[in-house]
Amino acid sequence: MKYDMKAWAAALPGSRRPLPLLSFPSALLTGADVYTITHDAATQTEGILAVARRTPAAAAVCMMDLSVEAEAFGCTLACSRDEVPTVTNILISDEDEARALEIPEIGAARTGLYIKAAADAKAQITDRPVLAGMIGPFSLVGRLMDVTEALVNCIADEDFVYAALEKVTPFLVNYALAYKEAGLDGIVMAEPLAGLLSPAQEKEFSAPFVKQIIDAVQDDSFIVIYHNCGPNVPLMTESFYANGAAAYHFGDAVSLADMLARMPTDRPVCGNISPAGEFLGGTPESMTAAVRDLIAECGQYPNFVLSSGCDIPPAAKWENIDAFFAAAKEAFS
Repeated sequence: MKYDMKAWAAALPGSRRPLPLLSFPSALLTGADVYTITHDAATQTEGILAVARRTPAAAAVCMMDLSVEAEAFGCTLACSRDEVPTVTNILISDEDEARALEIPEIGAARTGLYIKAAADAKAQITDRPVLAGMIGPFSLVGRLMDVTEALVNCIADEDFVYAALEKVTPFLVNYALAYKEAGLDGIVMAEPLAGLLSPAQEKEFSAPFVKQIIDAVQDDSFIVIYHNCGPNVPLMTESFYANGAAAYHFGDAVSLADMLARMPTDRPVCGNISPAGEFLGGTPESMTAAVRDLIAECGQYPNFVLSSGCDIPPAAKWENIDAFFAAAKEAFS
């Protein structure tokens, strides 16, 4: 089913349906381990479907594995049965190596697997949009040159950072377009590393490249939800709004009420129940209290959408996830 996604986004706050970044806890529903989910398209699809059957989420969010794009460029990964893969090596160490990078073809490494899994889920989910997950440009640069180096190089070696951004951005445009061509309704773009920059650095090393991706892919049938969970995001709201995303999603490192007060009201702002503190480490009772408190704090804002603060960990307890939705239903009824 195709949707007018800009209209869907505009109506999302009024629907009162939560939109958590809920994907990898599907492991506990299907019995699959995280390694298989991240390396087998059919298992991944079944997980997306299982979450959609279990929850009344506003959209089905596909797996948020932010190692996929770095692996396509050539990074090596650490993989385990129960954890999402992580990058283990530094791929580029200077500007010359960045300029020598080849932009991967779509389908390289596991990109084709993730596109297939998302497309197969979209073909079977008919009651809500299906959104793919994708890393943002500066965050991908951080995986290629090391997170600390990326932050330092924004001061010490700007040309190195620019050279890397000039390679990753066209790839991310193509990756997002591949999801669009596969029938998906949008992407959630995670750009958390930019939330550690100063506001001036975010405007220089993230914002123009995020906007380039959004401008290339977003239209009435396909939207971008911009996610950032860095602690400096309250200082960046003007820049975020200017990137043109259809909706915004913020982590629990900041006050969501503060973000809502700073952001214009014409686009949804989603968040931000703690993934580690509540979905993973909480209880049904503490989750219920957290949801009630957040709704009491943020419900006055017409663009508030209840969500998790970030991607929910694979080992999150389903009794806490169920309590999240139950508390939302009770509070919004």
